[in-house]
Amino acid sequence: MSHLSHTLQAAPPVGVSAAPGHAALIERARQLGAAFAELAAEHDATGQAPEAQFEALRAAGLLRLTIDRAHGGHGAGLAVACEVIRALAYGDPSVALILSMHYSLHSQIARSLQQGLGEWPEALAHQLIAESLEGRSLLNAAQVEPALGSPSYGGLPATVARRVGDIWVLSGHKRYVTGVPLLSWISVLAVTDEAEPRLGSFLVPRNAPGVEVIETWDPIGMRATASHDVVFHGVLLPLDHTVGLRPAPLGLRRDAQAIAWYFGQVSAVYHGAAQAARDWLLHFLNERKPSALDGACLASVPTVQDAVGRIEGLLATNDWLLHSHAQAHDAGTAPDHLGALVKQVVTDNAVQAVAQAFELAGNHGLVRRNPLERHHRNVLCSLIHAPPNALLRAQAGRRALQEAAGPS
Repeated sequence: MSHLSHTLQAAPPVGVSAAPGHAALIERARQLGAAFAELAAEHDATGQAPEAQFEALRAAGLLRLTIDRAHGGHGAGLAVACEVIRALAYGDPSVALILSMHYSLHSQIARSLQQGLGEWPEALAHQLIAESLEGRSLLNAAQVEPALGSPSYGGLPATVARRVGDIWVLSGHKRYVTGVPLLSWISVLAVTDEAEPRLGSFLVPRNAPGVEVIETWDPIGMRATASHDVVFHGVLLPLDHTVGLRPAPLGLRRDAQAIAWYFGQVSAVYHGAAQAARDWLLHFLNERKPSALDGACLASVPTVQDAVGRIEGLLATNDWLLHSHAQAHDAGTAPDHLGALVKQVVTDNAVQAVAQAFELAGNHGLVRRNPLERHHRNVLCSLIHAPPNALLRAQAGRRALQEAAGPS
């Protein structure tokens, strides 16, 4: 019996009727993270999407984590979601990244319905909720394009929605659609062809006629995210399958909640991967006894202890930033710019921590049978999540300089 099967049999699936506390859900995520770690190397080697892992997450009740309690979910905020994501990323960050996107979109749906914002059409929102409660119905967004790159730099997508009578006809090409083989719905950023074009998202069933997945994803890390290209060939959509349509000249406007969830969860993914690297390293340093040390282990060497201390400082900083930001966001007290700082610092620290572990492990870190080389490749992928840290630093610098200059 696999560890994954044993884990699922050892603890019954969480059901809404059991009214579990969030602590129990976080503990279930830790158990599954440990089970997913046993499968991570295989999925890294093949690039195969982690379908069995998401069936386990569904059985554990974790796919409904951020759906409002009033609609049958667990009603979790960002703090709980980040703890779940970090626990799963410790085992396999590819699984955690796919899930984080699903959580973010459902948190937006919950907020829209709770506050009557009208961003998500009510009938569509309830359909997406019902499908996520009944089965493994995953959501994610598609925004990056071959020519545009990431919309965080500005510019409008080439993906176009034409109105023909009472339907939209969607055509375009998106890249890096995380988890696309497992998705049920894709939220596609596009412009309309109206006399006064609007920009917004169009909800597309992945299996709709005209949706073509092109298997282009072949990176050095985060391989099991299966973030392939998707081409939309005149896909027909109802008029109410749109979210947040606004005049296109205004550009892409993200609200503070969506930004906080994105930055917080992406950071939690790579922090979890860095923690896994750190724990492997500590075990290695305690076990490794070079002959030059006369029976002592590497962990006894003062320079090694100093280097491990630097890793501890980096990851402890991440812990506090992630926790403080998520708690403040849930309490409504987090400054809007704090999420960008969290993403920048946490991902930079994760890369530095694993690079330090790599150096301490020496040749052992390069060996494929040891997971450290996989952790290293995975955390390096944190550098490509838009907006890049260089852009976030520049924005923080401009803000500080403008505040110091005072009113113009």
